[in-house]
Amino acid sequence: MGYKILIDSCGEIPQSLRSTGVVENIPLSIMVEDETIIDDETFDQKSFLEKVAKSKNCPKSACPSPEGYMKAFECDADRIYVITLSSKLSGSYNSAVLGKNLYEEEYSDKQIVVFDSKSASVGQTLIAMKIVEAEEAGLSFEEVIAKAEQFREEEHTYFVLESLETLRKNGRLSNLKALAADVLNIKPVMGSDPDGNIVQLDKARGMKKALDKMVTQMFKNAGNTEEKVLAISHCNCPERAEWVKELALSKGTFKDCFVVDTRGISSLYANDGGIIMVV
Repeated sequence: MGYKILIDSCGEIPQSLRSTGVVENIPLSIMVEDETIIDDETFDQKSFLEKVAKSKNCPKSACPSPEGYMKAFECDADRIYVITLSSKLSGSYNSAVLGKNLYEEEYSDKQIVVFDSKSASVGQTLIAMKIVEAEEAGLSFEEVIAKAEQFREEEHTYFVLESLETLRKNGRLSNLKALAADVLNIKPVMGSDPDGNIVQLDKARGMKKALDKMVTQMFKNAGNTEEKVLAISHCNCPERAEWVKELALSKGTFKDCFVVDTRGISSLYANDGGIIMVV
Protein backbone atom coordinates (compact mmCIF):
# COMPACT_ATOMS: atom_id res chain seq x y z
CA MET A 1 0.00 0.00 0.00
CA GLY A 2 2.66 2.51 1.00
CA TYR A 3 2.49 6.29 1.22
CA LYS A 4 2.10 9.35 -0.97
CA ILE A 5 3.08 12.98 -0.52
CA LEU A 6 0.97 15.65 -2.20
CA ILE A 7 2.48 19.14 -2.49
CA ASP A 8 0.47 21.99 -3.93
CA SER A 9 2.25 23.40 -6.95
CA CYS A 10 3.82 26.30 -5.08
CA GLY A 11 6.33 23.67 -3.91
CA GLU A 12 9.02 22.52 -6.31
CA ILE A 13 9.83 18.82 -6.72
CA PRO A 14 13.52 18.30 -7.59
CA GLN A 15 14.43 15.20 -9.56
CA SER A 16 15.86 13.49 -6.47
CA LEU A 17 12.41 13.67 -4.88
CA ARG A 18 10.41 12.97 -8.03
CA SER A 19 12.41 9.79 -8.64
CA THR A 20 11.03 8.29 -5.41
CA GLY A 21 7.68 7.94 -7.18
CA VAL A 22 5.76 8.94 -4.04
CA VAL A 23 5.58 12.72 -4.52
CA GLU A 24 3.24 14.64 -6.79
CA ASN A 25 2.00 18.20 -7.24
CA ILE A 26 -1.60 19.37 -6.92
CA PRO A 27 -1.86 22.31 -9.34
CA LEU A 28 -2.97 25.81 -8.52
CA SER A 29 -4.00 28.05 -11.40
CA ILE A 30 -2.86 31.51 -12.48
CA MET A 31 -4.91 34.15 -14.27
CA VAL A 32 -3.07 36.53 -16.61
CA GLU A 33 -5.55 38.88 -18.27
CA ASP A 34 -8.22 36.54 -19.71
CA GLU A 35 -6.04 33.44 -19.77
CA THR A 36 -6.00 30.74 -17.10
CA ILE A 37 -2.70 28.88 -16.77
CA ILE A 38 -2.67 25.56 -14.91
CA ASP A 39 0.46 25.20 -12.81
CA ASP A 40 1.22 21.61 -13.78
CA GLU A 41 3.94 19.88 -15.82
CA THR A 42 2.91 21.93 -18.87
CA PHE A 43 3.90 25.21 -17.17
CA ASP A 44 6.34 27.21 -19.33
CA GLN A 45 8.14 29.77 -17.18
CA LYS A 46 9.61 31.77 -20.08
CA SER A 47 6.25 32.12 -21.80
CA PHE A 48 4.58 32.97 -18.49
CA LEU A 49 7.06 35.74 -17.63
CA GLU A 50 6.62 37.24 -21.10
CA LYS A 51 2.84 37.29 -20.65
CA VAL A 52 3.14 38.91 -17.22
CA ALA A 53 5.51 41.57 -18.60
CA LYS A 54 2.99 42.46 -21.33
CA SER A 55 -0.04 42.37 -19.03
CA LYS A 56 -1.61 45.65 -17.92
CA ASN A 57 -3.21 44.01 -14.89
CA CYS A 58 -1.66 42.19 -11.95
CA PRO A 59 -1.84 38.39 -12.38
CA LYS A 60 -3.78 36.43 -9.77
CA SER A 61 -3.79 32.87 -8.49
CA ALA A 62 -6.45 30.37 -7.42
CA CYS A 63 -5.92 27.42 -5.09
CA PRO A 64 -6.87 23.81 -5.89
CA SER A 65 -10.48 22.90 -5.17
CA PRO A 66 -11.39 20.45 -2.37
CA GLU A 67 -12.50 18.10 -5.17
CA GLY A 68 -9.01 18.33 -6.68
CA TYR A 69 -7.52 17.11 -3.44
CA MET A 70 -10.18 14.41 -3.05
CA LYS A 71 -9.36 13.05 -6.48
CA ALA A 72 -5.68 12.85 -5.53
CA PHE A 73 -6.60 10.84 -2.42
CA GLU A 74 -8.01 8.13 -4.71
CA CYS A 75 -4.74 6.25 -5.04
CA ASP A 76 -3.10 3.02 -3.86
CA ALA A 77 -1.41 4.63 -0.87
CA ASP A 78 -2.94 4.17 2.57
CA ARG A 79 -0.91 6.97 4.19
CA ILE A 80 -1.19 10.40 2.57
CA TYR A 81 0.72 13.53 3.56
CA VAL A 82 -0.41 16.86 2.09
CA ILE A 83 1.88 19.92 2.22
CA THR A 84 0.43 23.30 1.30
CA LEU A 85 1.94 26.75 1.09
CA SER A 86 1.33 28.96 4.10
CA SER A 87 -2.33 29.35 5.02
CA LYS A 88 -1.56 33.05 5.53
CA LEU A 89 -0.82 33.36 1.80
CA SER A 90 -3.35 31.05 0.13
CA GLY A 91 -6.58 29.12 0.59
CA SER A 92 -4.83 25.90 -0.44
CA TYR A 93 -4.54 24.64 3.16
CA ASN A 94 -8.24 25.19 3.91
CA SER A 95 -9.17 23.58 0.60
CA ALA A 96 -7.03 20.52 1.38
CA VAL A 97 -8.53 20.19 4.89
CA LEU A 98 -12.05 20.41 3.46
CA GLY A 99 -11.14 17.82 0.82
CA LYS A 100 -9.78 15.52 3.54
CA ASN A 101 -12.93 15.91 5.66
CA LEU A 102 -15.24 15.24 2.71
CA TYR A 103 -13.21 12.20 1.67
CA GLU A 104 -13.23 10.77 5.18
CA GLU A 105 -17.03 11.17 5.39
CA GLU A 106 -17.30 8.62 2.57
CA TYR A 107 -14.24 6.43 3.08
CA SER A 108 -12.23 5.20 6.04
CA ASP A 109 -9.47 3.35 4.19
CA LYS A 110 -6.69 5.93 4.49
CA GLN A 111 -4.74 7.94 7.01
CA ILE A 112 -4.51 11.53 5.75
CA VAL A 113 -2.79 14.55 7.28
CA VAL A 114 -2.59 18.10 5.94
CA PHE A 115 0.43 20.24 6.85
CA ASP A 116 0.32 24.01 6.68
CA SER A 117 3.98 24.49 5.70
CA LYS A 118 3.95 28.07 7.07
CA SER A 119 6.36 28.55 4.18
CA ALA A 120 6.27 28.21 0.40
CA SER A 121 8.32 26.95 -2.55
CA VAL A 122 11.34 24.91 -1.39
CA GLY A 123 10.13 25.25 2.21
CA GLN A 124 7.43 22.75 1.23
CA THR A 125 10.03 20.65 -0.58
CA LEU A 126 12.18 20.28 2.53
CA ILE A 127 9.19 19.10 4.59
CA ALA A 128 8.48 16.47 1.92
CA MET A 129 12.10 15.30 2.09
CA LYS A 130 11.83 14.95 5.87
CA ILE A 131 8.67 12.84 5.46
CA VAL A 132 10.40 10.56 2.94
CA GLU A 133 13.33 10.17 5.33
CA ALA A 134 11.02 9.29 8.24
CA GLU A 135 8.90 6.89 6.18
CA GLU A 136 11.96 5.09 4.81
CA ALA A 137 13.22 4.74 8.40
CA GLY A 138 10.09 2.70 9.14
CA LEU A 139 8.42 5.16 11.50
CA SER A 140 4.68 4.97 12.15
CA PHE A 141 2.24 7.47 10.63
CA GLU A 142 2.01 9.38 13.94
CA GLU A 143 5.81 9.40 14.34
CA VAL A 144 6.27 10.73 10.80
CA ILE A 145 3.81 13.54 11.53
CA ALA A 146 5.68 14.45 14.72
CA LYS A 147 9.03 14.51 12.87
CA ALA A 148 7.60 16.68 10.08
CA GLU A 149 5.95 19.10 12.51
CA GLN A 150 9.15 19.47 14.52
CA PHE A 151 11.10 20.09 11.32
CA ARG A 152 8.58 22.70 10.15
CA GLU A 153 8.87 24.63 13.42
CA GLU A 154 12.65 24.81 13.03
CA GLU A 155 12.57 25.78 9.34
CA HIS A 156 13.29 29.37 8.23
CA THR A 157 12.28 30.98 4.94
CA TYR A 158 13.97 33.98 3.31
CA PHE A 159 13.60 35.80 0.01
CA VAL A 160 14.77 38.83 -1.93
CA LEU A 161 12.78 39.96 -4.97
CA GLU A 162 13.33 42.51 -7.69
CA SER A 163 9.83 43.80 -6.97
CA LEU A 164 7.21 43.25 -4.26
CA GLU A 165 4.38 44.65 -6.38
CA THR A 166 2.69 41.32 -7.18
CA LEU A 167 2.66 40.36 -3.51
CA ARG A 168 1.42 43.81 -2.54
CA LYS A 169 -1.36 43.99 -5.16
CA ASN A 170 -2.58 40.50 -4.21
CA GLY A 171 -2.85 41.49 -0.56
CA ARG A 172 0.00 39.31 0.68
CA LEU A 173 1.77 42.20 2.44
CA SER A 174 -1.24 43.61 4.27
CA ASN A 175 0.36 43.08 7.68
CA LEU A 176 3.33 45.26 6.80
CA LYS A 177 2.73 48.92 7.53
CA ALA A 178 5.84 50.27 5.88
CA LEU A 179 8.14 48.80 3.27
CA ALA A 180 11.07 50.26 1.45
CA ALA A 181 9.62 50.87 -1.99
CA ASP A 182 11.32 50.13 -5.28
CA VAL A 183 12.92 53.59 -5.10
CA LEU A 184 16.64 54.20 -4.78
CA ASN A 185 17.12 50.51 -5.62
CA ILE A 186 16.33 49.53 -2.00
CA LYS A 187 15.73 45.77 -1.78
CA PRO A 188 13.99 44.47 1.35
CA VAL A 189 15.21 41.17 2.79
CA MET A 190 12.02 39.27 3.51
CA GLY A 191 11.15 36.18 5.50
CA SER A 192 8.31 34.48 7.35
CA ASP A 193 7.29 34.57 10.99
CA PRO A 194 6.40 31.39 12.96
CA ASP A 195 2.78 31.59 11.74
CA GLY A 196 3.72 31.86 8.07
CA ASN A 197 3.14 35.60 7.59
CA ILE A 198 5.55 37.59 5.43
CA VAL A 199 7.83 39.90 7.42
CA GLN A 200 10.66 42.27 6.58
CA LEU A 201 13.97 41.28 8.15
CA ASP A 202 16.39 43.81 6.70
CA LYS A 203 17.07 45.92 3.61
CA ALA A 204 19.97 46.97 1.45
CA ARG A 205 20.70 49.09 -1.58
CA GLY A 206 21.10 46.79 -4.55
CA MET A 207 20.33 43.14 -5.11
CA LYS A 208 23.76 41.73 -4.29
CA LYS A 209 23.97 43.49 -0.92
CA ALA A 210 20.44 42.37 -0.08
CA LEU A 211 21.27 38.75 -0.93
CA ASP A 212 24.39 38.99 1.22
CA LYS A 213 22.25 40.23 4.12
CA MET A 214 19.78 37.40 3.48
CA VAL A 215 22.57 34.84 3.90
CA THR A 216 23.72 36.63 7.07
CA GLN A 217 20.17 36.46 8.45
CA MET A 218 20.01 32.76 7.65
CA PHE A 219 23.16 31.94 9.61
CA LYS A 220 21.94 34.09 12.51
CA ASN A 221 18.87 31.85 12.88
CA ALA A 222 20.05 28.48 11.58
CA GLY A 223 22.14 27.23 14.49
CA ASN A 224 24.26 24.20 13.55
CA THR A 225 23.88 23.85 9.76
CA GLU A 226 25.91 20.64 9.41
CA GLU A 227 22.76 18.49 9.66
CA LYS A 228 20.59 20.84 7.59
CA VAL A 229 19.78 21.06 3.88
CA LEU A 230 20.17 24.40 2.10
CA ALA A 231 17.40 24.85 -0.47
CA ILE A 232 17.34 27.67 -3.03
CA SER A 233 14.77 28.40 -5.71
CA HIS A 234 15.10 31.13 -8.30
CA CYS A 235 12.88 32.71 -10.91
CA ASN A 236 14.83 32.73 -14.15
CA CYS A 237 18.17 33.72 -12.60
CA PRO A 238 20.40 30.62 -12.25
CA GLU A 239 23.64 32.62 -12.02
CA ARG A 240 22.26 34.68 -9.12
CA ALA A 241 21.10 31.49 -7.35
CA GLU A 242 24.51 29.91 -7.82
CA TRP A 243 26.16 33.02 -6.35
CA VAL A 244 23.94 32.79 -3.25
CA LYS A 245 24.68 29.08 -2.93
CA GLU A 246 28.45 29.61 -3.14
CA LEU A 247 28.27 32.49 -0.66
CA ALA A 248 26.39 30.32 1.84
CA LEU A 249 28.74 27.37 1.35
CA SER A 250 31.75 29.64 1.87
CA LYS A 251 30.40 30.61 5.29
CA GLY A 252 29.14 27.28 6.59
CA THR A 253 28.80 23.53 6.09
CA PHE A 254 25.51 21.87 5.16
CA LYS A 255 24.33 18.27 5.02
CA ASP A 256 23.21 18.88 1.43
CA CYS A 257 22.27 21.67 -0.93
CA PHE A 258 20.09 21.99 -4.02
CA VAL A 259 18.96 24.73 -6.40
CA VAL A 260 15.75 24.61 -8.46
CA ASP A 261 13.86 26.90 -10.80
CA THR A 262 10.51 28.14 -9.48
CA ARG A 263 7.23 26.61 -10.60
CA GLY A 264 4.26 28.73 -11.64
CA ILE A 265 2.95 30.06 -8.32
CA SER A 266 6.42 30.82 -6.99
CA SER A 267 7.29 32.45 -10.33
CA LEU A 268 4.14 34.60 -10.03
CA TYR A 269 5.12 36.00 -6.65
CA ALA A 270 8.92 35.90 -6.88
CA ASN A 271 8.84 37.68 -10.24
CA ASP A 272 11.68 37.56 -12.75
CA GLY A 273 14.97 37.59 -10.82
CA GLY A 274 13.63 36.60 -7.40
CA ILE A 275 15.52 34.33 -4.99
CA ILE A 276 14.00 32.16 -2.24
CA MET A 277 16.15 30.37 0.34
CA VAL A 278 15.02 27.93 3.05
CA VAL A 279 17.03 26.12 5.71
